[in-house]
Order: sequence, then structure tokens, then C-alpha cells
Amino acid sequence: MSVEVVTLGCRLNAAESEAMGVLAATEDDLIIVNSCAVTNEAVRQTRQAIRRAKRARPEARVVVTGCAAQIEPETFAAMPEVARVVGNGDKLDRSAWAADERVRVSDIFAVREHAPHLASGFAERSRAFVEVQNGCDHRCTFCIIPYGRGNSRSVPAGHVVDRVKALAAEGFREIVLTGVDVTSYGPDLPGAPTLGLLVERILRHVPELPRLRLSSLDCIEIDERLEEVIAHEPRFMPHLHMSFQAGDDMVLKRMKRRHSRAQAVETVARLRAKRPELAIGADLIAGFPTETDEMHQSSLALIDDCDIVMGHIFPFSPRRGTPAARMPQVAPALVRERARRLRGASARRKAAWLEGLVGTRQQVLVEKNGFGHAENFAPVRLAPPRDGEGFEGEIVSVRIADVRGDTLVGVAE
Repeated sequence: MSVEVVTLGCRLNAAESEAMGVLAATEDDLIIVNSCAVTNEAVRQTRQAIRRAKRARPEARVVVTGCAAQIEPETFAAMPEVARVVGNGDKLDRSAWAADERVRVSDIFAVREHAPHLASGFAERSRAFVEVQNGCDHRCTFCIIPYGRGNSRSVPAGHVVDRVKALAAEGFREIVLTGVDVTSYGPDLPGAPTLGLLVERILRHVPELPRLRLSSLDCIEIDERLEEVIAHEPRFMPHLHMSFQAGDDMVLKRMKRRHSRAQAVETVARLRAKRPELAIGADLIAGFPTETDEMHQSSLALIDDCDIVMGHIFPFSPRRGTPAARMPQVAPALVRERARRLRGASARRKAAWLEGLVGTRQQVLVEKNGFGHAENFAPVRLAPPRDGEGFEGEIVSVRIADVRGDTLVGVAE
């Protein structure tokens, strides 16, 4: 194996890792570790991944890139296992992998051009992630990522359409548009197109694409055109992942989020009134600094109020360099307990949702070994007699017969 890419963190990292693997394909004995910096724990896991990779292939050169490398290059340059540190602004430059300098990290806020439109990552050759935006202009108090990714910049729509068209021609049945702050797409481009306009163009110009999704959305930035697509376009999958983070207005204010609790609830209610089958996922942080029991209860209630069936729960972890790290902290044991409660409420909501899908027919994109996802992103495993053999990469009509754990089980028809 000449080039190996180890990916930590988000879908955008996964997409960029795929592109880096292609760019560095001619290098010999190279391991690229694409790091995450969202929490101190993510940085620790990156260091672990570096040591593990070097032990497995001691002859290989280890190059560290990604958000953690951009924010604290000195941490990784000091590791004896690391041959080179490459920042986010340089990692999709082919010359970065052949350069001699030990640290190549430029000022990420000086990057003004659009995000690299060839970045894409794949899920078992059935689903592809396409980067349409990078960076973030907002400064949530818990988040270090803008310092790893820079300011928001968008990929011109024509480049995105061409990339999606090429992937559809290769046989990919589903595309996920991804970025750091996807709903901020467009203001930096000529004519200031919106994300809704981009989605319309993709669906119009790539009619052969059966399924389109978006990664995490900010509810306050869903424009009218995007809302119409979500509500009425059958090729846009009925699943949204919302970046809510909290369900209490004071916590949201201290996070410097731009939406209120009422706006989150109203957005979901409005969209589901137009398309009742919409499944809602959401990010929620437990134990944000200064959070009281009453504030925590508001976040718990948001799971029911927004019918969040796929909750991603994160116990708050202070990230060095962020304002939230300097705020009065909630006791770690209480943070863990609140995260446990949120996960429990989320699991109960998901279980009820999955049970409600038993007896229905779902269109499932089969990914690998008879496992795939329905249009609403419910996980589905095919059962005998036709348990997935020959279906990989295909969209199959499945009759849902049971729920096992957090996965639906059904028979292909």
C-alpha cells in the first residue's frame, strides 16, 4: 500500500480525504492523517491515530493535515512520528505532498478563492459527498472550526453541477452536498446565488440523479427556494439534519447562535406541514457553560417538540481558544448525566419512529452486505430470501417487516 488516508471528523473531511488520496496517488509509503479539531478529545484522537498508523507501517512517512494541523501545527510537528504538517489551505495542492518543508501552514483567512470543487468522498460506491462550500463567517462561542477552515467561500454552481453529473455518470445513485456551513452558500459568488438555487440547478441539469441530500443545515438560513425544493421535489430526500445545538434561548444566546427556540420549532413545523414524511435529525450539546437544570429541560423538550428522530448528542467539552472555554463550566459529571438523558430521549423517539415504519414500503439504496438507507435515512437491512446479494449500489423497494435494535429489517420486492 503506497498511500493511506486516515480520516477523523466530519463529512467534509471525508470528501477531502478522497481528493487527497487521488492527488497523492503517485507518492510512495505515505500516510495522510486528516485531523479534526472540534474538541480537545478530537485532537487527542488525532494524536492516537498518528501513533497507531506509524506503528502499523513504520517505514511510511506520516503527513498530518486538517483542522487540528491548521490550528496547532506545533503540536504535530513536535511528534517524532510526523514527517510533515500541511494546513487546510494547502492540503488540496498536489505540490504539498512532495514539498521538503516540515511545516506548510499558511494563513487560512487569506484564502479567498472558492472551495476545491473536485473534493468528493464515497460511501461504498453508492453515495458520494460533494463539497460545495468551505469555511464559516460566524463565530459560535464553542467552535474553533473557523480558525481551521477560514471564512466562508462557495464553489461556483457550474463546477458543482459538472461534478454531480460526472458522479451520476459513474453510477452513484445519491449525492450529499456538504460543507462547513452549507446554508451560507453563495453570497461570495457573482449574483449571490442561494443554496436553494444551487439545488434547483443540480436537479434540473442532472435529471439522471435519483437522490439528493444536504448535510447539516442552519434553520435560520433556509431560503424560500430551498424550502420549496424540500417540500415538493421527490428527488430531494425527506431527511434534514439541523444544527440546533440547544433548545433554550439563553443558552443559544450565549452560544452566539442566530436562531431562537421558537424559530427552530416553527421551521420544523412549517416544513413538515408541507412534507409530513420529513425525518428530522439534529445536533444538541449537553452541559454548555452556565446551563441550569431548567435550560437543560428545554433542550430535552426540543426533541419532542421538533420530533427529532436522529439526535446527535455531544457532551460539552471546552475547546482551548474559544470564548465558551472561559465561561463558568458545568461539573463534568453533570454534563455526562445530561448527555445521557438527551441520548435516552433521542433513542426513545427514534425507536417509536422506526416502529411506525414497520409494514411500510421503503425505497432503499443498498450500500454493502445488504445494508442501506431509506429515503428518510432510516437504516435498513435486507433479510432472506433476497438479503442484498446483487443489489449493491441499487435502489430497491423493500417491505419493512421488523425492527432489530436501531435498524429496520425488510424484504426486497
